[in-house]
Amino acid sequence: MFRQQRVQLAHSAPTAGAGVVSRDWLQTVGIGFDDVRTEARSGRWVTHGLQTVGLHTGPLGLEGQRWRAIWETGAKVAVLDGVTALQAAGLQGYAEQILHVSVVHTCAVKKVSGVRLHKVIRRVEGEVVPAGIPRTRPPVAALRGAYWAVSDRQAALILLMAVQQRLTTAEDLATWSGHLQGRKRRRFIKLMLSDIAGGVQSLGELDFARMCRVRGLPEPTRQAIMRGPRGRIYLDVRWDGYGLVVEIDGAQHREGLAVTDDNLRRNAVSLGRDRVLRMDLIGLRLYEDAFMEQVAHGLRGSR
Repeated sequence: MFRQQRVQLAHSAPTAGAGVVSRDWLQTVGIGFDDVRTEARSGRWVTHGLQTVGLHTGPLGLEGQRWRAIWETGAKVAVLDGVTALQAAGLQGYAEQILHVSVVHTCAVKKVSGVRLHKVIRRVEGEVVPAGIPRTRPPVAALRGAYWAVSDRQAALILLMAVQQRLTTAEDLATWSGHLQGRKRRRFIKLMLSDIAGGVQSLGELDFARMCRVRGLPEPTRQAIMRGPRGRIYLDVRWDGYGLVVEIDGAQHREGLAVTDDNLRRNAVSLGRDRVLRMDLIGLRLYEDAFMEQVAHGLRGSR
């Protein structure tokens, strides 16, 4: 095969825009191992493993690296998963150098540099996006990313960012969580999904009073009512006689005019001489001790 013909065929590959092509695809258009060797020896192409051929001599870009992760792990069984699949779907502002790939646990695949391989019990019907680079759908990727995270904080960040950037919804996360199984932090993720879906409607669900009791703090009056300039104000937590109020913000506090309403309520309480501690619900999940120490400090300062 003439070189010009080889080049034209190689650059017609669906992945040529990423600067890479697989040997399997090259063989389907008649470009064999000898042809690839000729281009590589001439310094025009570079091989990046057994399956990945770079159509230029520079380093692979991110998209090329993702294709390499799939091909070198096993094109017929591997898919991008976790935060890598979320990034391929458009996740912004999350830094992760390792590429995460999943295969069914019965598959025998080799390790690939720069790739973290995860074995899943099974593929759930519909979990893989049917077009483009093989990857799991955003709700699946977010949940698995949370299961595979190195800490609760990272798990919470992955779930929150996926929803906040509209890659998925709280409803879809809840639906898919019933089909997926994770080895770690299952209870924590279940609580997170409840919080992301809108936060607790009653502090009884969060059991804030229990948090106070185990620390020897006085039990507060929950859902206290006071009069404000625009009528009644319902407070999440208030200690009568201590001049201290705690407001716990769920996901619904970030929507629409909720921030404005919260500010008006907080200002009215502050003008009434009570001090207000603000904490977000997910932050309380992650840093319970730190927030409750602030509550204890506030109660001590009121005496």
